[in-house]
Amino acid sequence: MFQKNKVIIIGVIVLVAGVLIGMKIQDSISDDKVTAQVKKYGEVLSLVSQYYVDTIDTQKLTETAISGLLTELDPHSVYINQEQLKRVNEDFQGSFEGIGVEFDIINDTLTIVSPISGGPSEKLGILAGDRIVKIDGVSCIKIPREDVPKKLRGKKGTKVTVTILRGGSPVPLEFEITRDKIPLYSVDASFMYDNEIGYLKVSRFSSTTYDEFKQALLKLSSKGMKKLVLDLRSNPGGFLDQAFKMASEFIPNGKKIVYTQGRMPVFNEVYNSSGGVYTGVPLVVLVNGGSASASEIVAGAVQDWDRGLIIGESTFGKGLVQRQFDLSDGSAVRVTTSRYYTPSGRLIQKPYAHGKYENNEGQNIPDISDTIKPVFKTNGGRDVFGGGGITPDIIVKLDTLTGYTVQLRRLNLIYEYTENYMKSMRNTIENKYKDYMDFVRDFEVTDNMLEGLSALATGRDVAFDEVAFERDRRFIIVLIKSQIARDIWGNDGSYAVFMFDDEQFLKAISSFDQAVDFLNRFK
Repeated sequence: MFQKNKVIIIGVIVLVAGVLIGMKIQDSISDDKVTAQVKKYGEVLSLVSQYYVDTIDTQKLTETAISGLLTELDPHSVYINQEQLKRVNEDFQGSFEGIGVEFDIINDTLTIVSPISGGPSEKLGILAGDRIVKIDGVSCIKIPREDVPKKLRGKKGTKVTVTILRGGSPVPLEFEITRDKIPLYSVDASFMYDNEIGYLKVSRFSSTTYDEFKQALLKLSSKGMKKLVLDLRSNPGGFLDQAFKMASEFIPNGKKIVYTQGRMPVFNEVYNSSGGVYTGVPLVVLVNGGSASASEIVAGAVQDWDRGLIIGESTFGKGLVQRQFDLSDGSAVRVTTSRYYTPSGRLIQKPYAHGKYENNEGQNIPDISDTIKPVFKTNGGRDVFGGGGITPDIIVKLDTLTGYTVQLRRLNLIYEYTENYMKSMRNTIENKYKDYMDFVRDFEVTDNMLEGLSALATGRDVAFDEVAFERDRRFIIVLIKSQIARDIWGNDGSYAVFMFDDEQFLKAISSFDQAVDFLNRFK
């Protein structure tokens, strides 16, 4: 036992010393003080291990101690265990290995929301709405959501057999799927709204985002794009270099995009644009309370240079820079080393205290009178506001949904209703509409369809609320129509339905004269 505890103490000392060396902060912090605290922790862990009334898990205690230490610093310095780190790396590397499906659990059944384009499931003909009832011959009814990736993901080249129930098929269907590398796309949709205006939705900043972004811009340009709406709403951020490259496409060479400042000079950096081919394209950027970090870097640079118009709601306010340090056991810590500032000097980070946000753990920035926000000047002399996050040039707030509609979405009832509807109507819709733009313009959700949805909801113990239903009627219609479009045309079709009824997007379309004026003054 003594030898085991001795090893633990030495391991903790080596771990902390390694982090300190990696951060290069020996010159600014007392080695004696750090060593004393490491020794103190080792003493406590050893005493608890030897004398505590019950058997303890020393690894769990150590991880809890590390997490507790980091939560006292700021909201984004965190400990990541081995399993979490694997998932995080997959998300930002832009790919994983598996069968290539988006899924959900509907009525205890593993249901395909969408096969991922180009993945092995799509190639075999697996469809949205298919229900997987067996995996390798074993029933997966009532499978916990967190267990699905364990069953379906695996090394490229390995095989898995799934048994599927499909509407219209009298017998179960079996598919043997060879797992492959599956791309995780960060450009969710790109299409032409009309003959001039392109729309491009970016959902995060992963290692492949800029390449995807450039391909989408080339596609739109080939279709005649002369103006662009860049949708960064609910984009939580990601890699700084990807945001820098994206902003560079719109901001001329040499102009500052973002800079960082920290306690250690080694973490002070300035990122100047490398220039791009879209510096003359009128631009509107959509943001909301879910737009954070890298999204705010792009929006802040566009706004500070008067390069384009920012529309929507105030952004999240995540302007802390983390460096990740991998630990010897396969886990990692992310430690905040500096802060992001926009070209005009605005700090992106919103206030926090004792490692936590004061406003409901990081929800949208509360509305604060502009008179108490610090004021900065754009390149053209306009007033813009600091205090955390990016305040749009034009604020458009979306209506909140009623509890009835929230229940419909939470229980996936709109998805379930639409999939049942598509069992008999898919061929009719595919034959009637040549593309999703035809569908957007001409398809109508009927009263019978709405009654069918409300009847399904009632059968799932969601009592019909006529007042709430009528208030959200337009939104519910859009949800149904969007799901139908996604089943046939994927994300481009789904987003096209939403955009044609989206108040923030429609405001962007009507505000391009102002964006053009900004561009002319910017030149």
